[in-house]
Amino acid sequence: MGAPPRNGGCAFLLDPDRSASETAIFWRPELVASVLLIEPAPAVFLAAKRLDQLDLTHATLHAQPGGEGAIILADPDGDHHLVVGAIDPAQPLAVLLPLDDNFHIRAEAALRFQRRLFGRAPGPLPRALTLTPRRRLRLVRMVRALDGRSAGATYREIAGVLFDTPRQSATEWKTSSIRAQTIRLVKDAETMVRGGYLRLLAGR
Repeated sequence: MGAPPRNGGCAFLLDPDRSASETAIFWRPELVASVLLIEPAPAVFLAAKRLDQLDLTHATLHAQPGGEGAIILADPDGDHHLVVGAIDPAQPLAVLLPLDDNFHIRAEAALRFQRRLFGRAPGPLPRALTLTPRRRLRLVRMVRALDGRSAGATYREIAGVLFDTPRQSATEWKTSSIRAQTIRLVKDAETMVRGGYLRLLAGR
């Protein structure tokens, strides 16, 4: 097998014959800031919560290479994603927070998990990882625009489907802001496909 892809995925991690709704997706923690690295706490932190105190009733468990385990804890406000190494169930736990550009997102995700662990309402996902209605609409349009372009549609045909605009002459179309917006949607969607979606996953 060749080198692993550099876009955050890997070859045949999941059954390609199963639909997305039938599989639990787990991203690498260095790519998605909401994925928490669970480590043994230093011995002096005797009051820290332990692995055997974690309610796994609604959890999905995945074995990972190297003895690590991926845990997805279902939550109505946003699931918790954990990577747990070989930890004694009685060992006090700690969350490893790398000092990278996404530290603030990791800290918010850690606070959500801490509240869950202590039996409190975790609260919503970090704001950086949520989509505003406007952003969500633009992403939907990007996907539809790229689908249309891949099927051979012209930019004008795509615009006619995506935007409710009056009929324009050829001259008006050439200088139309809708034309520029449609082209940008396609170009941005192509960037996403080539790995730009990783910035979205990272909260940027």
